[in-house]
Amino acid sequence: MGPIQYHLNDVVELKKPHPCGNKLWIITRTGIDFGLKCQKCGHRIMIPRKTFERAVKRIVSVAENVADPNH
Repeated sequence: MGPIQYHLNDVVELKKPHPCGNKLWIITRTGIDFGLKCQKCGHRIMIPRKTFERAVKRIVSVAENVADPNH
């Protein structure tokens, strides 16, 4: 099993809540750094990939416009 693939507009749950009380974030940028937007208050953050991968608890929903690389 390879590394988990994250895509734009995926919704992820982080281990620790944002100060507004929400744990769900939308991915707005991928790469070396990840851009995230809080679903409750709209606050945007940028965090390094390593920090992001440790902070993610699960992927809540996958973006609809992502093509399956196996087909």
